[in-house]
Amino acid sequence: MTVKDAVTAHTVAYGRAAQQLELRRNEFELAVQLGHVRTVPGVNGGRRRVATEEIERLRAAPDFPTGLRERVRTVGTTSAAELASITGDRFTKLARTGHFSPVTFYLNRYRAVVWLYAAGEVQEFADRHPDLLTGRLPAAVRAKLDRGEDVRPRNWRARRLGLLLRQAEDPWAAAAAIASLLSAVHVAEVVGDPDERAYLDRLRPEPPSARPESLAARDIVDRLLLANDPDEILWHRMSLAHTLDEARAHRPAPRSDDTGHRLPPPKHGPGRTGLLTRLRLGRRRTIRAGQAL
Repeated sequence: MTVKDAVTAHTVAYGRAAQQLELRRNEFELAVQLGHVRTVPGVNGGRRRVATEEIERLRAAPDFPTGLRERVRTVGTTSAAELASITGDRFTKLARTGHFSPVTFYLNRYRAVVWLYAAGEVQEFADRHPDLLTGRLPAAVRAKLDRGEDVRPRNWRARRLGLLLRQAEDPWAAAAAIASLLSAVHVAEVVGDPDERAYLDRLRPEPPSARPESLAARDIVDRLLLANDPDEILWHRMSLAHTLDEARAHRPAPRSDDTGHRLPPPKHGPGRTGLLTRLRLGRRRTIRAGQAL
């Protein structure tokens, strides 16, 4: 039996996994993002898959399938405000200042971004921070609002990057995930070697499923994918530089041959080391600190 046969014999594709878990495709992808469904690498860099034992584990839960569906239930601003027993305006202010982090989004008919939140997270926050639900907002929150801050896109990017880093098979894949949040100009300033830049581009993660077909709408989504705050850009540039050092130590990027054609990437196995772990943990602490303000 080949490696491919062995993998496919004990795993299923995302579509099949969603069916077996009785989830819609967007619910399944959110379950993966939130860590409720664990995935495994595909064959030869192919799309990730779900082990049959993972599906069996989830289906064996006493509250399946309603419990899993509830954990991936999302709400918009109006429903989230009702869950927290506050007005929609107050919820938006708290979300803009980082107290609620969106898990996904979509564009409405007017191409406006509509953020969605995990219902369970909204309820948990409301239970833990009743002081922020009534009365005048704290001075620090009012100051951020006065400056026009809106960290919802940044928090969504951080959650997406967290998933990509958890799925990264080696430091090169992790570097590509970080680079996907930076513009080509910023990547070029950090990664001077054109062969390394080309390799990172080849390893670039697929865009989220929320990316629409319309060119105008796609442009909006593409802008959401890129860091735009100076400190956010600086953080990702530093993370990319550190992870790139780790990737080079792990193995060199494939080089161009004499004709200028790209060589295929060498086969490699998983290779996570301490720096990637520290980056992930540091990013999680940053997100949690922002949510607990």
